[in-house]
Amino acid sequence: MSDEKGMPIGTVGWFDLTVEDAEGLRDFYGEVAGWGFELVPMGDYDDYLMINREGGVVAGICHARGPNTGLPPRWLAYVTVADLEASLEACSARGGRVIAGPRSLGEYGTFCVICDPAGAHMALLQPLS
Repeated sequence: MSDEKGMPIGTVGWFDLTVEDAEGLRDFYGEVAGWGFELVPMGDYDDYLMINREGGVVAGICHARGPNTGLPPRWLAYVTVADLEASLEACSARGGRVIAGPRSLGEYGTFCVICDPAGAHMALLQPLS
């Protein structure tokens, strides 16, 4: 099963990192992983799309402000789900909790960040249908 954009349900479709020093981590991964970047305007600051040597977008590095205030400073995997509301109900029923959201990701859909019973964080993304 997949959504109309071809993102299979239940797979990791995106990674990002939210930190206080996004520029510093942008430059760190530029040197360590060989990534370039593109700016993502966020109003009065920019976040970053990290680009591999072939020009493909591989991840995001974001400031821990604005809509990302309060997100943990960890690489965050976004798993595609068919029904975000149902997934959140299952999360709560199984001892997890919602950390942030649900929020719109514009043309990409709606997401939230959860914490599982062991304390690990993950984002759930329901693409637009």
